[in-house]
Amino acid sequence: MKVSYKLVLAGVAVVLAAGCSNSGAPNVPQVAGSAAHFQGPNPNIARLQSWRAAVAHAPTPGTGCYTAAYPRTTWIKVACVAAPNRPYIPRSGVGGSLTVGDGNDYAAVTSTLTSNAVGSFPRVKHLTSETDDGSPNVYSIQLNSNFMSGDQACAGADNPSECLGWLQFVYSSSSEAAFMQYWLIHYTGGSVRCPAGWNSYSTDCYKNSAAVFVPQEVVTQLRQMNLSGNAVNGGLDTLVYMDGTNAYSTTGQDSVMYLSDGWTGSEFNIIGDGGGSQADFNAGAALFVEIDLTDGTTDVPTCQPHDGTTGETNNLNLKKCKATGGTVPQVRFRESLKK
Repeated sequence: MKVSYKLVLAGVAVVLAAGCSNSGAPNVPQVAGSAAHFQGPNPNIARLQSWRAAVAHAPTPGTGCYTAAYPRTTWIKVACVAAPNRPYIPRSGVGGSLTVGDGNDYAAVTSTLTSNAVGSFPRVKHLTSETDDGSPNVYSIQLNSNFMSGDQACAGADNPSECLGWLQFVYSSSSEAAFMQYWLIHYTGGSVRCPAGWNSYSTDCYKNSAAVFVPQEVVTQLRQMNLSGNAVNGGLDTLVYMDGTNAYSTTGQDSVMYLSDGWTGSEFNIIGDGGGSQADFNAGAALFVEIDLTDGTTDVPTCQPHDGTTGETNNLNLKKCKATGGTVPQVRFRESLKK
């Protein structure tokens, strides 16, 4: 069943108008230096949820990095920062792990192209600590696409039929940054090397978008965090990271990875902060994960097991996954560690 985009856009417009200070063209003041960590008024929960939904789908006025703070939905342009110089690697393909990551994760799969996905942690129980290689509050939150065959970005690969495109929307706590990382998997071989501006990783190539500064968040505030990705054919792909009443965004041209042409699966989770590392949570921790989807339908998506794409992991065990359709198709699952 097709959703009326006029109705969806009209609903978002009402929320946007309520948060903006004027009804004219978007106000995009320039802010020098890093983004401020705004402290807004204590919001009503329903209004905050409406604001977060609106911001997750609201386009930025243009390329670059932006912030917004509740209750305003006006994006404020800020200086971008450099993304961390490390790979957030694809799964190894080995599999077999009982804990989350390196392929052992649910993906929210749609029968039509996904244009937007929002990952969140609506419930968090008994979470007191997390470490990555012994360092506290070091983790990444990732929203990852499926591996995309036939990607136009693979046209110059040694064997284009074997090359896969992959896009990650990433928040790195240790780097205090949110950004997109692009991958061309199985790209090199023979005389073919990575394109100019791309880094080499085995036979793969990767590079980052510009990053937006985000303060490091303690993991016990996980319920306040969510991460969304948006793909626009011929336009800008957009990352939006939110931590309660603050939103941070960065953009990249869709033509870097042509995400809008091949996005049908979304993995979302909190895992190690790059390089295949692992986020270790305290015993007894339980996280409830939700992925909300926009694919132009009200169809029920598929909770596809063992379909994660990232190589980073955590020490939690996956539980059952449930998918529902409707105005906002979504998947939900739980992951936990026994005491």
